[in-house]
Amino acid sequence: MEPQLFHIFRNNPFGRETLLQSIYFSKKVGASLVVYIPKLIKFLMYFENDVVQVDLDNSYLTSPDTALEHAKDLIEQGNVTARFLEPKHYTASTLPDIQTNFDFMACPRSISDLSSKIGLGYIGPRVRRIVKSARFPVLITSPGYKEWQSIAVFFGGSANAVNALKLGFRIKRETGFPLDVFTQLGKTSKESYEKVIKKEGLDEEMSRYVNKWHIFEEKSFEENLYEVPHDALVILGAYGHGLIKNMFFGSKMEKIQSTITNNLLIVGPNYTATG
Repeated sequence: MEPQLFHIFRNNPFGRETLLQSIYFSKKVGASLVVYIPKLIKFLMYFENDVVQVDLDNSYLTSPDTALEHAKDLIEQGNVTARFLEPKHYTASTLPDIQTNFDFMACPRSISDLSSKIGLGYIGPRVRRIVKSARFPVLITSPGYKEWQSIAVFFGGSANAVNALKLGFRIKRETGFPLDVFTQLGKTSKESYEKVIKKEGLDEEMSRYVNKWHIFEEKSFEENLYEVPHDALVILGAYGHGLIKNMFFGSKMEKIQSTITNNLLIVGPNYTATG
């Protein structure tokens, strides 16, 4: 079955950029689009162990009479398969229910704030909670439409990092784009990371798919982020160490998303690697 990417359409220039990014991603990975044009400012997303209420701002309801036409025009120009989602069930008359049997979901860095308020270093709490709860990866789009021509996976040795690496292999197979892996050593030796790769049975795929494994032993992590190509799709795991506390992604995750403008494909703790 063809994978599906869920997209919430905002009918303004910022929303156009985000939909263009979803179209590009879908074309590259062979996915179809499921587009939701909200008519109400709130909706519920039902995950296996959580229900997330998404509170949109009024910009998502801009010019409802042209929203469908604008979305269809972009999809037609992008030449991708798409369907428009109409909620069938409502928890309340103004609270539609959205099921979550998707393979990917696209979000701007915040889905609950006006675009004028969205800073590079700010990922909204609803997006964080979706990442935490979803079994699918979340595509956090770049501030403006940006085509990616390579794949960069951050690998820190955790279970989520292993899943991110598996996802990187999958995207590599589907797109044919070159794949690089990035690791900041810190207090852990390179041999320790290699043992994790071998234990997970990924050493053969590392040899087959990875163009270069960048091992950073010097300089700060923030300085080394300059080595990540600006046109790479960055794949990484969130909440990779210890218990999930206070909705923080972890120090490395926070540093990445506040420093680079790349599109981010984020693997949360409930993601199940496939393919």
